Amino acid sequence: MTDHVSRQFETLDRAQRAALAKLTQGVSPYAIAAACLDWTVHFAMSPGVQADLMLRAADNAKKLSLYAAARMAGDRPEPPFPANGWTSFQEDPLWSELPLDLLRQWHLGLSQLASFAAQAPRGMETVDQTRVNFMTRQLMDALAPWSNPVLNPDIWQHTLKEGGANLLRGVQNFAEDALRETSGKLPVGAEAFKIGETIAASRGKVVFRNHLMELLCYSPATDAVRAEPVLLVPAWIMKFYILDLSHHNSLVRFLTERGHTVFMVSWRNPTEADRDIRFDDYRTDGVMAALNEISRLMPERAIHACGYCLGGTILAIAAATMARDGDKRLATLSLLAAQTDFSEAGDLMLFVDDSQVAFLEDMMWDQGVLDTRQMAGAFRLLRSNDLIVAPFIREYILGEREPMTDLMAWNADQTRMPYLMHAQYLRSLFLENRLTAGRYAVEGKVIALRDIDAPVFLVGTEKDHIAPWQSVYKFRLFADTEVTFVLTSGGHNAGIVSEPGHAHRSYRIGTSHHDDKYSDPESWARAAELREGSWWLAWADWLAARSSSEMTTPPLWEAMPDLGPAPGTYVYS
Repeated sequence: MTDHVSRQFETLDRAQRAALAKLTQGVSPYAIAAACLDWTVHFAMSPGVQADLMLRAADNAKKLSLYAAARMAGDRPEPPFPANGWTSFQEDPLWSELPLDLLRQWHLGLSQLASFAAQAPRGMETVDQTRVNFMTRQLMDALAPWSNPVLNPDIWQHTLKEGGANLLRGVQNFAEDALRETSGKLPVGAEAFKIGETIAASRGKVVFRNHLMELLCYSPATDAVRAEPVLLVPAWIMKFYILDLSHHNSLVRFLTERGHTVFMVSWRNPTEADRDIRFDDYRTDGVMAALNEISRLMPERAIHACGYCLGGTILAIAAATMARDGDKRLATLSLLAAQTDFSEAGDLMLFVDDSQVAFLEDMMWDQGVLDTRQMAGAFRLLRSNDLIVAPFIREYILGEREPMTDLMAWNADQTRMPYLMHAQYLRSLFLENRLTAGRYAVEGKVIALRDIDAPVFLVGTEKDHIAPWQSVYKFRLFADTEVTFVLTSGGHNAGIVSEPGHAHRSYRIGTSHHDDKYSDPESWARAAELREGSWWLAWADWLAARSSSEMTTPPLWEAMPDLGPAPGTYVYS
């Protein structure tokens, strides 16, 4: 009876926390309060930091006064406070003219002081210091004069020029977006990109289906193909067709035109009924099920396996398990913007500690899934200027619609995450970093990345805030095989969708072998070869060099199972 009553009280607590989590978009109030308290206590115990801050404030005031006097006298001295690069609104030429120049310099000086105050106290918990620094930056951005519609010259110039018509369009845009959001419709313009017609339109068919995924096989585009097929494993946090967007930037088309037989995993979008799907189910019923089906269709063929983002993480786990168990089917392993070590996992660590994970677990326990809006809200918060402030000003004040692209339409087609799977993922990898600590067990036995002996092609992107390239690069610390690392321009998505001919693309590339000494990320970047253009071409050459030299006839298309045409049915879920 006591245990039963205790469980009832626990259920009450979880329900209360779940209701609160929905209001805060999954952000734990304790995590914020603890960070603020940690900073307050340590700042109060740091008279030296307080004195330093006051001296810096006095020095900033002196610099600003001298600069203001020089500007009013008609001179143009060097600004005392450089632009912080946090927002593009500082780039408007009018911010260099009086009186806006002085207002900008005042705010930049204040931001400099706030940043120093947030980071200066010694002894704070690392995660608390990171959170305080993040919140300080968010606050200073919110108070910035260029975020103020009345002060921003780009805004009032447009408003005066159009007689306020931009504000009317902005209201209409806001109303339209709100209506679409509440009705579950995609953003304006996304309807022009139709799955199976203009995007995800590569010719193929579903050759295998289970409760978790569909396996697509794409029609060969050449008379002869390479013996080793390619398996693409995207993350289930996204729809697969980021790798098969429009005709010009489809990675699937790029590979088939170079003689590869391409298979793709298309994950089913989970519902509340899938709450108990485990993280390891994505290995067994996803990666391994796909490999087993490919081996059945194309027996005795080695396989080039490629994973993107979380798909790369589960593929690395599968590869290490296969290596442990003596399964030699992988010809190569390619990991795109995929982390295996989570000790420096970037801005997402702002939302990961015991309190925060427990808070998210209670919310997902109530819902059965982590909802698309909650995930999108966390990602927008990490880049509030680019993903919240700038779009708000552009669309709702300037009244301008950003032209929809295939990548934007794909990004709006969001997915959910099962409760149990996401809880296990956050705890075992983000929170406890078991995979590289020698504590990640599969089927009761620990696995190690160093057991992987297939050559590895590793890709990081320069502006990735989800999987920072330095974190992706650390795979080299735990590998005991040949690793070719590519650092490409762009971010987590745009850096991967980097087809040949894409303007302003470049990458650095270098290969480490079994006996090479380790080089830290920054040293590697300074020494690596810089190439202009798309990294896809380097990857194609790398795959070709590790494939059989002789081409072969494509697998008999008519003999393959046909459960429906690509892109399948799960992509619509």
